[in-house]
Amino acid sequence: MEMRPRKKLKEKPPAPDLPFPIFQIPQKDRRYLLYDITTVTWLRRTHNILGVLIGSLPQSPQQNIFLGLPLELQAEEARLLVERGLAFVVDDLKSHENALRSPPTQLSKYKADLRKEGFATAKAVEKQKYQKSQEVLQRLSLRQSTPDADKAAGNVSINGREDGQDESLFDVSRPRNSRQGSTSLVPYSSTPTTSYPPLAPPSTNSSLPLPEANPSSYALFTHLHSLGYFLSPGLRFGCQFSVYPGDPLRYHSHFLAVSAEWDEEIDLLDIVGGGRLGTGVKKGWLIGGVETKSESQGRDESSTQQTVSGGSDEGTKPRVFCIEWGGM
Repeated sequence: MEMRPRKKLKEKPPAPDLPFPIFQIPQKDRRYLLYDITTVTWLRRTHNILGVLIGSLPQSPQQNIFLGLPLELQAEEARLLVERGLAFVVDDLKSHENALRSPPTQLSKYKADLRKEGFATAKAVEKQKYQKSQEVLQRLSLRQSTPDADKAAGNVSINGREDGQDESLFDVSRPRNSRQGSTSLVPYSSTPTTSYPPLAPPSTNSSLPLPEANPSSYALFTHLHSLGYFLSPGLRFGCQFSVYPGDPLRYHSHFLAVSAEWDEEIDLLDIVGGGRLGTGVKKGWLIGGVETKSESQGRDESSTQQTVSGGSDEGTKPRVFCIEWGGM
């Protein structure tokens, strides 16, 4: 079977101002959030960072199938972005409190920009309604030139609308009102996901330390990420990471990844159960750890056992093993 190369989209999402802030929720279990849709899209397309959407939709606040902003990052994802110099971590509560202490002129400009955006949205909606009404009137004028013009005109004058059409399409008063002036327009309310711009973004001087992540899981994450894989939380399949060869919107995951320390004792039943679980869901159960330099030097170099190098720390390299259950 011939493998075709992946099709790449021509248009790339705009890059945010670097470094961008990652907001840390001040709780015992630290959580890292992104509120800007531009940053979220750019990270997904450019750096294979997925995260998890946790925001509820205003129309359906009680469902949890389709979620929106903010995007919660895994600790491994946040640490990777900070180490690469793409982002910095700030305290979410303190950063917004500092932004609200901005000068009154800056806050008034912020409100004026929101009102201007609301007026632009209202004008676009009114223009769309006007164009829709003009198209309907044009179709009516063409029908009146046919032999059945009297019948068509009678239907419109008596019923106020044509059969099978919406009454709002024939409301001629709406385009007239929209052309009388834009002062009668009511601006649409806008709820931005970020407080900047026009408020000043958080300063890098207020950045927090690196996000804490388990060393073994972070080493496995960075190794698979460097190979071009997408990694999402694997709680659904009883693992640490679900590993995708491409964007999860286009591909199924190939591996269920679990990290372990190099000298950690692993129960054989866990290996058998992981292999059966992966094979049952048509995936490979992948376990990985970081081999220290002393261990790798003591190992015979002529061994046919395959190793995969690429660790970020000098003197260490991650090694991964994929286990599949052959009897299922």
